[in-house]
Amino acid sequence: MSRRQFALPERVSPAPLDDTGCTVLHVDMDAFYASATLLSHPELVGTPVIVGGGTRGVVLSATYEARRFGVTSAMPMSRARRLCPQATVLRPDHDLYAAISAGVMETFRSVTPHLEPLSLDEAFLDVSGAVRRLGSPATIGQLIRDTVHDEQGITCSVGVAPSKFVAKLASNLAKPDGMVVVPHDEVVPFVQQLPVAALWGVGDRTEESLVRLGLRTVADIAHTPLATLERAMGTATGRHLHELSWGRDPRPVEREQREKSIGSDETFEADLDDAVLIRRHLLALSERTAGRMRAAGLTGRTVTLKVRFSDFTTITRSRTLREPTDSGRAVHEAAVGLFDALGLQRARIRLVGVRMSGLLEVRRTPIQGVIGEPEHGWRDADRAVDRARARFGSGVVRPASLIEPRTSASVRRPRDLS
Repeated sequence: MSRRQFALPERVSPAPLDDTGCTVLHVDMDAFYASATLLSHPELVGTPVIVGGGTRGVVLSATYEARRFGVTSAMPMSRARRLCPQATVLRPDHDLYAAISAGVMETFRSVTPHLEPLSLDEAFLDVSGAVRRLGSPATIGQLIRDTVHDEQGITCSVGVAPSKFVAKLASNLAKPDGMVVVPHDEVVPFVQQLPVAALWGVGDRTEESLVRLGLRTVADIAHTPLATLERAMGTATGRHLHELSWGRDPRPVEREQREKSIGSDETFEADLDDAVLIRRHLLALSERTAGRMRAAGLTGRTVTLKVRFSDFTTITRSRTLREPTDSGRAVHEAAVGLFDALGLQRARIRLVGVRMSGLLEVRRTPIQGVIGEPEHGWRDADRAVDRARARFGSGVVRPASLIEPRTSASVRRPRDLS
């Protein structure tokens, strides 16, 4: 479903109603990356803040104060700055996001094993098996909201409904920091009061096609003959829209699937042709990727390097390690080896990325020690760094080569921390 916001229909109350049978919850963190970043900048709460990288990057997230100026996720940073020049720009902190997301997902798992994560910051939950233990679905939704706020310091919005589709609609309408319950007998009027853009899978182009047909609300779609919809939109799309317009969504909550890969990339402020600088960036990306694997309880065997040149040509190279690892040092060694093997001579590079695949759960894959390596080595050091970062912030410990020299050129402007 589109992340566009819609007004709450008058006949649906945000207060809990009859939630009998409404055992599907959709929980979505509010402006997750921005909210998490502000934990380290409490003085900026309530002000326009954009999380993103440089003038050539894109917006990762923005506070609701910045969104009022038209700033949206994935928007080019240059445009976001023009729309909201008074905003404070903060660099993303991916280690922090991974740690908070891991905590949020553990909260969900304490409620039910029937969990379907959609991203770091949202998931579906089937709480039918938790009702006897924890109370009604709405009570469980409020418990989750309170726990996330108390333990992670951020807010989330919850939709409570009989199906995934309606629960996701409800959580979108509950934003920010709210909960909407859609009773079973209110599903059809709830859905049909919404604009067509609210339907799952309706993007800008589909919306334009529907409006050209005179279909502006979901009710308009519901009362259009199925044959007409199929003829105008195609058989699959027409039937899909028809089913959703009557609130029908039989899909169950799918048990969570482990990520197939974990990685990070970086677009440079200006194209780089200095191999030493590029290796430093690869070190930061390798440490970030390894930290995310450790937070998820995973190791990986295959390291993939991505390089994008100034003309946007992109290449990837991979290497499979002898043993699975979650060590930033091991990932970096492999990534640098792949980069050096390219033999690039002063090529102008726009972006580099590091990704790990072949992921395995740590508890199922004890990591083989290296002959001659001390008993307490890099893995223990990595975990000590993780604990320090969790307590004091991600920038408190870092490799020495990533520490910027204290020069006047490196002093950041007071209102732009990018």
